[in-house]
Amino acid sequence: MTIIALLAPLITGDPFRLTPIKRLKPPSEDFWFGTDFLGRDVFARTIHGSQISLMVGGAVAAISTFIGLLIGLVAGYVRWVDAIVMRIMDGLMAIPGVLLAIALISLAGASLMNVIIAICVPEIPRVVRLVRSVVLTIREQPYVEAAISVGSPLHKILFRHILPNTVAPLIVQATYVCASAVVIEAILSFLGAGTPPEIPSWGNIMAEGRTYFQIAPWIIFFPGVLLAVTVLAVNVLGDGLRDSLDPRIARRM
Repeated sequence: MTIIALLAPLITGDPFRLTPIKRLKPPSEDFWFGTDFLGRDVFARTIHGSQISLMVGGAVAAISTFIGLLIGLVAGYVRWVDAIVMRIMDGLMAIPGVLLAIALISLAGASLMNVIIAICVPEIPRVVRLVRSVVLTIREQPYVEAAISVGSPLHKILFRHILPNTVAPLIVQATYVCASAVVIEAILSFLGAGTPPEIPSWGNIMAEGRTYFQIAPWIIFFPGVLLAVTVLAVNVLGDGLRDSLDPRIARRM
């Protein structure tokens, strides 16, 4: 899907081209996924939409992982910071991610960047909790205690002795965050609270097609299938990385 998204301009036509005389045409040799109510090629719009979805998923995964890593490292090692940070994280996790994202977008306005930021906010606590749990385990290890006893500075302990142990679980968590972000972006756009309507994201395409679902179900069907396949593939990738990077599972295999 990533390769298809990158090659979208080469393998599809113009997703914005209007052909009113060919509106609501079913899938055919000329229009593989049919056309929408304005005569636009659903195949071109769906393939270009994959760029938006994967961009949002990748950006949210990268930003959430980076910020969550920094907060989790400090929270897991400094006890008084932990008490404050985890109360904030618990509060954020108590609010459904979609509702929190909608509230943030309603305050900041609808744009692609605001959507990415709004989705990052409910995803960061998941990363923080993961990193914190790893740090709580690692900081009791003898080599960390030895570093403390010889007076190593805090940043050296965190980044030299503790950070390397968080890499494997963070990589796995990032894939799950990416999948979650793709779904949330589609939900937000479908509800009209996500990317601007002129951007052909999967959620926007399905939102435009719901009015014509009974006479042109392909407008919703094909983006929905690609959304499901993408999320499933990313989750399977995460499971595979977890199995290969977890030494306990690797030994059993």
